[in-house]
Amino acid sequence: NAERTLIAAECIGDGYWFIERATRYANERVVFDRPIGKNQGVQFPIADAFIEIEAANLMRFKACELFDAHQPCGAQANMAKYLAAKASWEAANVCMQTHGGFGFANEYDIERKFRETRLYQVAPISTNLIYSYVAEHLLGLPRSF
Repeated sequence: NAERTLIAAECIGDGYWFIERATRYANERVVFDRPIGKNQGVQFPIADAFIEIEAANLMRFKACELFDAHQPCGAQANMAKYLAAKASWEAANVCMQTHGGFGFANEYDIERKFRETRLYQVAPISTNLIYSYVAEHLLGLPRSF
């Protein structure tokens, strides 16, 4: 459980990093005499990514609170890891989309971080194993493997 909450914290940090980069670029990049951040098509995905990261962070805090109190926290740790990995991956996609082709330029460092954040979809525990845990332990469904 400690590992899952730690991974969740790392993913949340990554998510904030991607959001900060996307926001900064959207404010700085000018096309047709205006920053691209003035367009809802650019603003809304960044705002959505921020909301998802904030929600994942709340679940991480809940899992950590239970862990620190020596209470059962397997469900919360699993859900925190799931939500944070998903949110950071979405923030990575939004950041890459905001930067367009420049997202692959070494000077922005986005492509490297983009690859790193993908790892947490599958490790140290995959999304499907978290689904199985939730199905069995929280929803009372039969074990699927």
